[in-house]
Amino acid sequence: MTGAPASAAGGSPGAKGATGAPGASGAPGASSGPGASGVPGGAGSPDGPGVAGAPDGPGAAGAPGGPKTPRGGKLGAAAVNQASLWNIANILTMIRLVLVPGFVALMLADGGYDPAMRAWAWAAFAVAMITDIFDGHLARTYNLVTDFGKIADPIADKAIMGAALVCLSALDDLPWWVTFVILGRELGVTLLRFVVIRYGVIPASRGGKLKTLAQGTAVGMYILPLTGALASLRFWVMGVAIVLTVVTGLDYVRQAVVLRRRGIAERRAAAAEAER
Repeated sequence: MTGAPASAAGGSPGAKGATGAPGASGAPGASSGPGASGVPGGAGSPDGPGVAGAPDGPGAAGAPGGPKTPRGGKLGAAAVNQASLWNIANILTMIRLVLVPGFVALMLADGGYDPAMRAWAWAAFAVAMITDIFDGHLARTYNLVTDFGKIADPIADKAIMGAALVCLSALDDLPWWVTFVILGRELGVTLLRFVVIRYGVIPASRGGKLKTLAQGTAVGMYILPLTGALASLRFWVMGVAIVLTVVTGLDYVRQAVVLRRRGIAERRAAAAEAER
């Protein structure tokens, strides 16, 4: 009988409140009071806070205020990220990487002095330089920037330029010191970017773009079997490229020093503010 004393119901004194206590069936709060099954806050309640097995408690997936992650959400996100690698900017970058061994084979074919093979090598080099311009532009314009592109793009750039310089020097068409200056600068700037990445990113400068254009033009002219006035002109174009290479390299060092000092100062200021 609902509401009867525990002794009358055949229960022990310790059973007081089992059926007649607030929250029991029929009693005030039995079916609608806190702690009842099916009621807010009750065991098994769909809205009970922190109750084991409660599907909608705070912190449970899908609950108000909780993370709303659908089943398989992480797998779906990973699939989207993987698919995004196959965009036009990354495809152009991969084409440049594939062109490198083909370019080297053309440069060194028949001892490296076959005019036809050198012309084909120049075509491969020109395609690589053009795709270098377009893949970066497309990535920034259409928001196609990916982690793969950030890593592969500079590698592809330096691979094709390094291959061309080494081949030209190996064929005695270009002094080795020119190759060392250009490649040393490129490697040094890349390492410098990684060293100061914790403080910020060194942006590409206008001088750096001019340097790339001058290097590509000069190396392309050396790849072609030019004679006469054009052969003399390429010497001066390479001279301009070397000057821009050194000047922009020193400017990157200056930017790295400034960026590092600024980053250290900001960290110290933030630490001092946190201690107050």
